[in-house]
Amino acid sequence: MRPRMRLLEDGLIDRIVDEAREVLAEVGIRIENAGAVGLLADHGGRILPNGRASIPGDLVDRALASAPPSFKLFDVAGEPTHDFAGSVLHVAPASSAILVLDPVTDRARPPVTADYLTYAKVVGGLPGIDAQSTAFVPSDVEPAISDAYRLFLSLLTCPKPVVTGAFSADGIAPMHDLLLAVRGSDEALAERPLAIFSCCPTAPLTWTHDGAANLLDCAGAAVPVEIVPVPLSGFMAPVTLVGTLVQHTAEVLSGVVLGQLARPGTPMLFGGCPAIFDIRTESAPMGAVESMMLACGAAEIGRRLGLPTQGYIGLADAKTLDAQAGLETSMGVTLAALSCFDNVSGPGMLDFINCHSTAKLVVDHEVFAMARRLRQGVEPRDDFPARPLVEELLAEGHLLIADHTRRHLRTEIHFPGPVIDRAPRPRWLAEGASSLAERAAAEIARLVAGHVPSPLPASVRADLEERMLAAARSCGMDRLPDRTP
Repeated sequence: MRPRMRLLEDGLIDRIVDEAREVLAEVGIRIENAGAVGLLADHGGRILPNGRASIPGDLVDRALASAPPSFKLFDVAGEPTHDFAGSVLHVAPASSAILVLDPVTDRARPPVTADYLTYAKVVGGLPGIDAQSTAFVPSDVEPAISDAYRLFLSLLTCPKPVVTGAFSADGIAPMHDLLLAVRGSDEALAERPLAIFSCCPTAPLTWTHDGAANLLDCAGAAVPVEIVPVPLSGFMAPVTLVGTLVQHTAEVLSGVVLGQLARPGTPMLFGGCPAIFDIRTESAPMGAVESMMLACGAAEIGRRLGLPTQGYIGLADAKTLDAQAGLETSMGVTLAALSCFDNVSGPGMLDFINCHSTAKLVVDHEVFAMARRLRQGVEPRDDFPARPLVEELLAEGHLLIADHTRRHLRTEIHFPGPVIDRAPRPRWLAEGASSLAERAAAEIARLVAGHVPSPLPASVRADLEERMLAAARSCGMDRLPDRTP
């Protein structure tokens, strides 16, 4: 038995999906991209009197039938890392912040290349973080190439797959070019996907020109896509959680339809970053329990529809690595572990997804490790009959070196890394009385010092450099930022 949590009954999920399908067919979705409108029209969609595009139910059915129920991801060396068939919880840092929490001043500031290199090296050394993400946007390059530049730094520095995305309609092409530099061909990239791209409809029920262009470009290149709506309950979505989930489902399904029309069989995840809207502070708190419930509910709907699932959860709205950050993150991570996510984006993020903290990332790594242990549940391990163990305990006075203990200690009990303090107070004082922030900083330093470079051949690294420099020159930069330690 494994512990699991359900928020929605199957009957309620089916009703939510039915309502979402009716919304798509009768209310329609606004599409601001002529190519996407044309694609939909070519396959039976139509423009309603309200100017929105109707997506009939048969297109939804066809899209769900052609979208793969699972797919795999591979690292830069072409080795498998993710299999979305089954019940494994895969974890990646959240993205894409515009600030980082300075490790010295504890204040938010614009990130630079050096921050990104530290982050990528740390991700490479954390075994419980399955993929890297383009977590924040370096400010020392031109915005026009910032999407490609983040991916460039990731591919050069860390061997893990990348969860990424683009902010503009022109952003996918240079990023696809970088992926081809690693894989060598479109066929090899499709056979061993290296990245998942986030494509985001805009609430309510809209695909902007850029968002739709990104979706069609990714599908055309056979690059896996996670559809990530961001409905805000009570502001850009109904205030009720069920009402928001209806809208959320409609927005995801519209993306699935467009992606599958562009290229049937494109790997897609039923994703999302839903949140409530706090009218008191005019904010969209990811640390609100209702935001977490929305994410879990959306994952249940995606699983019911037979798609791999993704969600933003395990984030904090706190502005620094404090108790609020801990409670919000731990609540979300626990719910994620007990729900039916295949892929989670969350570790390392503060301040409503605006600020990345690498210190929080290494702490969150421990939170997810604990949650994964919870997800394993309780099972007997040579525990029956119990009498011999009890008799050995009474005879020896302890079971510290018993065969049973040595056989099961490491699999039964999770031992956290050095970021988590479990020492008695006298030992803690004797060892320096370190704070959580100090232990996190020490762990970052250890991981950076032990960083193993990405196993890319020198020729591929040179090709990446050449392609990235060409993109930089196209927007007026004569060189890339310095990347020496």
